Amino acid sequence: MVVSLGFEGSANKLGIGVVRDGEVLSNCRRTYITPPGEGFLPKETAQHHRDNILILLKEAFQKAGVTPFDIDVVCYTKGPGMGAPLVSVAVVARTLAQLWNKPIVGVNHCIGHIEMGRQITNSDNPTVLYVSGGNTQIIAYACKKYRIFGETIDIAVGNCLDRFARVLNLSNDPSPGYNIEQMAKRGKKYLQLPYVVKGMDVSFSGILSFIEEVGINLLKAKEYTAEDLCFSLQETVFAMLVETTERAMAHCNSQEVLLVGGVACNLRLQEMMADMCSERGAKIYATDERYCIDNGAMIAHAGALLFKHTGPTKWDETYCTQRFRTDDVEVTWR
Repeated sequence: MVVSLGFEGSANKLGIGVVRDGEVLSNCRRTYITPPGEGFLPKETAQHHRDNILILLKEAFQKAGVTPFDIDVVCYTKGPGMGAPLVSVAVVARTLAQLWNKPIVGVNHCIGHIEMGRQITNSDNPTVLYVSGGNTQIIAYACKKYRIFGETIDIAVGNCLDRFARVLNLSNDPSPGYNIEQMAKRGKKYLQLPYVVKGMDVSFSGILSFIEEVGINLLKAKEYTAEDLCFSLQETVFAMLVETTERAMAHCNSQEVLLVGGVACNLRLQEMMADMCSERGAKIYATDERYCIDNGAMIAHAGALLFKHTGPTKWDETYCTQRFRTDDVEVTWR
């Protein structure tokens, strides 16, 4: 039995979770929310994490009913992510590992999402669509690696949605993507947007530039509503993701799709993916916001898998890196 403590802080979510052999004992989170129309900067986000991390650690221990004595391994997000927030959390994880004399494991953020998704949904060997504010990847497992079959060549889909939310001056509470989703439900008129699929890869920066310029002018002219634009943007970018995911499924002869990452909470994306899976006789798996959105439990779970099959991270390798690809990790537990 392994009881792991996980720290996540790669972006504006600070998460701490305790997991015992795949069972989530606690999964606590705090979100740094900025005013409408603004994004979050590394310095201020790191300060938010520093201000809240010890309070959140106490909360995680209380909910899990454990003490530092019960912890077998301390896990933290090694990357990818924003530099300052990553380091602010990793410093605490390294300090506690030394104070408590516990082994430490650095975890790839993307692997954390995948393994938490597989654990919660009981999916076997799915094609994974990983969609968030910082990442967009179509992934499948092969030969001890999570292979990236397609990805964004510029900005992530979540970043595209978030930046358009800022153009519309939408609230960042609970998240700009969530508020885009709610507005899109009331949209009725579709605006034709660029549809950019390049082989297995996708591109969102041109779509964003187009809707920021052309769409806003149409909004001012009252030809389209803000709800129409949100609806049009969602339908276009999600269709691109469904197309590339289906192509990866065909290549891998897969009958399962797993949606992970913050954007995977979007019910319209789940609906569109479910329609595609239904036509192929495949199954779709997704989790709710507890595990789709960045959280500490996913780092604890993935870290425990690494610890049991690979061992702890060497101390001189317990640094952070903003660029840490999913296919850089050897998957020794599968």
